[in-house]
Amino acid sequence: MYGENVSDIAMKTIIINSEENNIKDADLKDAGEIIKRGGLVAFPTETVYGLGGDAMNPEASRKIYAAKGRPSDNPLIVHIYKMEDLFRIADGVSEGALKLAERYWPGPLTMIFKKKETVPDQTTGGLDTVAVRMPDNRIALRFIEAAGGFVAAPSANLSGRPSTTTAEHVIEDMNGRIDMIIDGGSSVIGLESTIVDMTGSSPMILRPGYINGEMIRDVLGDVSYDPAVFGEETEGLRPRAPGMKYRHYAPKGELTIVKGEREAVVSYIKRGIDEALKDGKRVGVISASRDMTDGAASGMERETPGITGRTEADGYGKEVLIMNVGDLRDEYSIARHLYDVLRECDKKDIDIIYSEDFSTPKIGQAIMNRLIKAAGHRVVEV
Repeated sequence: MYGENVSDIAMKTIIINSEENNIKDADLKDAGEIIKRGGLVAFPTETVYGLGGDAMNPEASRKIYAAKGRPSDNPLIVHIYKMEDLFRIADGVSEGALKLAERYWPGPLTMIFKKKETVPDQTTGGLDTVAVRMPDNRIALRFIEAAGGFVAAPSANLSGRPSTTTAEHVIEDMNGRIDMIIDGGSSVIGLESTIVDMTGSSPMILRPGYINGEMIRDVLGDVSYDPAVFGEETEGLRPRAPGMKYRHYAPKGELTIVKGEREAVVSYIKRGIDEALKDGKRVGVISASRDMTDGAASGMERETPGITGRTEADGYGKEVLIMNVGDLRDEYSIARHLYDVLRECDKKDIDIIYSEDFSTPKIGQAIMNRLIKAAGHRVVEV
């Protein structure tokens, strides 16, 4: 079920540094040739970095699974750069799908269709459907064109780890495992694309993202949600889309999400910190800047979103790391910094992590979907 382990296979990974959201023609051509030869290239998108291979080459898909240590029944997304290519790999493209594409492509939206036989089963995880998206990133679109037009790409991280939103993240996970990494700066959105299944009688959201349910209803009038979106376990079921079955986005430490009235949440987290410190554990707290002055460790200094630091407030000392994921009044800042903060926990060897709830109106569902999976569904209501 898992790709071949390549942990003991070393290769030279080329790092391409683009400037001002651009890339040299020669570098782009080299990246495209790597894909055409069956190699792997990590590339930037507006959501997260993708780990790209030739979607029409079964061996390339096998290499993707191997590089990530990813279960081979977890389908990959096929990235295209022009609308007409959709009809070369998908059957039964409905009028509703075309309306969504007209509104949100290029953009952070993936749609699932019945696949044509030309798409290898290795790319779709053995399913008879194919997930397709057209990213809204100039480097990504030029790269896909140079690569032949069909690039299969999951997020460019080791399976189960937090996704990658910078080239530095990709280097941490993929250096020596893949052929090339294209540095395109930080991802604008920071969370994976919305996935909508268009194969049924009505569209169904399988993974929430920047394109939320209201935005889809605005085009189609109706959409339902898969139960997994709301945190229900899907172990034992074959995943219909990336991220549905297995634990994802997880830091090494034990993450717990605490929901409830703020005073009760703060009290619960403080008790957890005290108990963890008695056990010699290192503790991290993920909060938002509006709450930082009277949050889990009161008296600490207010910090810039995405910047982390230790605090000695309340006598906790340097073994407690307070992390500002963003501002609740700017929910998109939370999405942009979520994976940065989770990866920071690993860098600081945090054993126990507490996070408040970020159920904000627009992208909060997507944020909490990722956090719940990262926590292994460990949610406490107080």
